[in-house]
Amino acid sequence: MSPRRLYEEELKQLQESVEEMGMGVRATYARLFSALQQQKESVIEEIIASDQSTHTLQRRIEGSCLNLITKQQPIARDLRQVSASLKVVTDISRIGDQCSDIAELVKRMHFKDLQEFSAHIPQMIEETGKQLTEAINAFVDRNAESAQHVVAGDDTVDDLFNQVKNDVIAHLRSEAKDPDDCIDVMMFAKYLEKIGDHAVNIANWAIFQETGEVDHIRLL
Repeated sequence: MSPRRLYEEELKQLQESVEEMGMGVRATYARLFSALQQQKESVIEEIIASDQSTHTLQRRIEGSCLNLITKQQPIARDLRQVSASLKVVTDISRIGDQCSDIAELVKRMHFKDLQEFSAHIPQMIEETGKQLTEAINAFVDRNAESAQHVVAGDDTVDDLFNQVKNDVIAHLRSEAKDPDDCIDVMMFAKYLEKIGDHAVNIANWAIFQETGEVDHIRLL
């Protein structure tokens, strides 16, 4: 295999690995909330235990990126792909961590009905999942327009978090719910908000991958 062909194959493998990691975390998110709805403790346990595999894949991708930069010295569009991949795997890994954290909370709360604390939680779960899916697809498909849509929708999840927070504070003031449960619900919503933030980061790196810009600042 010629050096050029080998280089192109390494870039292709990098893209496939990032896609594998992104789709894996997206599947974990979907399994998590399906298990919550169906009260499947065995799936919750699997999600908690699977966190390490995401970190292993992250390290493998980071190694591939550094190898490409040092040995192949990519330029222009290829360098943007490698640089963006090196950054985006951190956000994907953090989403995996937060899915595991949510699973721990669900286990500790014994599958309590979260809508008793805030009617906005199901919508927050749905909107965060949409952002995550669209962001990962935008990065994999190199679709800057779709990524811009994710960035533009950042306030949706933030607004829902504030509504959940206000609902929980009302329960605390009225002493209608156990304070420890209220704190757990707040953490649950906070992890969702963080997943939304990481989805926006992924979308920003999708834009950078195509334009060389982040937040309208030219980086490469």
